[in-house]
Amino acid sequence: MKIKRLAHIGVAVKDIAEVAKVYTEFLPLELASTSDVGELKTGFLPVGDTSIELVMSTTPEGIMAKYVEKKGEGVHHLAFEVDDVAQAIEELKAKGVPLTSDAPRPGAHGSKVVFIHPKATRGVLIELVEYAQGH
Repeated sequence: MKIKRLAHIGVAVKDIAEVAKVYTEFLPLELASTSDVGELKTGFLPVGDTSIELVMSTTPEGIMAKYVEKKGEGVHHLAFEVDDVAQAIEELKAKGVPLTSDAPRPGAHGSKVVFIHPKATRGVLIELVEYAQGH
């Protein structure tokens, strides 16, 4: 597995539009894109080759809504870009690393993602993301 870069830092939020104001009014950043991924809505604020990804549930019962209710808004995960997420999954399984799923799931902007379970990473949720060509 080759890590290409730190792709984004995921931040759990209740409301993307409200939280984006922190980054666009306090800092010289802009909300460049939003995307719907299943029950989640994401908003990306580019910072060089990395982004801040704001993530919110679109339903009160959604996984991110439950997370925010339990732990509050804030940093949720680190996402590393890889060339081939399916290959990364196989390498991690071979090492006995626990994942949140056995196969890649759809992510924002047509990406494929998998998460390393935070129990294996001392509490840090790590996402591996393979972007569609042209991203």
